[in-house]
Amino acid sequence: MSTMPAKIVHVSIDRPWLEVYGFAGRPENMPLWASGLTSGLEQDGEEWVTKGILGSARIRFTLRNDFGVIDHTVILESGLQVYNALRVVPNGDGCEVIFTLLRLPGMTDEQFAADTAHVLKDLNTLKALMER
Repeated sequence: MSTMPAKIVHVSIDRPWLEVYGFAGRPENMPLWASGLTSGLEQDGEEWVTKGILGSARIRFTLRNDFGVIDHTVILESGLQVYNALRVVPNGDGCEVIFTLLRLPGMTDEQFAADTAHVLKDLNTLKALMER
């Protein structure tokens, strides 16, 4: 597979990065802010199972770490594996939440724009939750 086009989607959150990472990095909290991925997650061994807008999927999360990395691989029913790079990076007293969105093969400009908008909506939901 050739390199896919990518777009960086990010928000600034006025909350310490460790607090944001602590919340966002817990898979069980994802349904509270990541509507593009899931409406609920159920743990199945080392993976999580979801039924979201993309149908059923399995998700593998990176282990908790000291670097704010919340990377995860989504395995769709079709077998397609989508690697999602998600970071929480310190920025002064707050942080940046950064998502690298890859344009999947066959995705139209309109679909990629809609996907980008959905990721931004989800990150803004996380921002609203964290800045309450």
